[in-house]
Amino acid sequence: MSPLPATIPALVRTRVRAAVRRPARLTPEEAEARTLLLRLCSLLLQYPDADLAAARPVLTSSVAALPPSPAARQLAAFTDWFTRQETDALERHYVEMFDLRRKSSLYLTYYLHGDTRRRGMALLTLAQRYRAAGWDTDGGELPDHLPVVLEFAALTGPGRGEAPLRQHRRGLELIHRALTDADSPYRHVLAALITLLPPPTEADLLAVAELAAQGPPNEEVGLDPYGAGEFAPPGAFVPPEQAPPTLARPAETHRQEDR
Repeated sequence: MSPLPATIPALVRTRVRAAVRRPARLTPEEAEARTLLLRLCSLLLQYPDADLAAARPVLTSSVAALPPSPAARQLAAFTDWFTRQETDALERHYVEMFDLRRKSSLYLTYYLHGDTRRRGMALLTLAQRYRAAGWDTDGGELPDHLPVVLEFAALTGPGRGEAPLRQHRRGLELIHRALTDADSPYRHVLAALITLLPPPTEADLLAVAELAAQGPPNEEVGLDPYGAGEFAPPGAFVPPEQAPPTLARPAETHRQEDR
């Protein structure tokens, strides 16, 4: 979007920009397809344990039934690979991509706040957002885990439901870039998700480049004041077994180490 004239009052400029970035009003059919896309992305980004592996035929047929779109094509490319892999190979690849690489961690607030106390407050705010919408995650995962954020978006809708995704757009771009650099088929799931979001601004792209080069912010003090480890950074927190509606990977795989 080209810059708005400086003569336009600041409040008006802000509202115009917000309108441009706000999701367009959807028809009931479009809303249903979008909800299914978000839920499929949530499922496909969960740890591929035996239950998820067994559901691959249903997931593949659900993707094939989606209306044609760039997002649907990306998910079809992923499920084509997903269905041809042995379960143990899927598990190893998932751990390699999401548990052992900081730049493709699925914990979104890490990219915005890094290992700082601000991350604890961001997690608390996100959990409060879920409760205010009447959604209880049962504490099976941190509230910023991408499959959880996607499930909330699918349940709540494009407005406030997708607000956390828009807020963490830069983190999503970085995950997609890292997965692409690693030639991981999971890049297709992130690409599908990104097609549902407003286009990145120049500031977004610059911030992603800076994150890729320098990493998120860091500080010596931990996040203990916000829950005695409950909101610890990746690598320090071992979440309990995942509860519905999302599926979790085994707790012992939750490590975040630089390659």
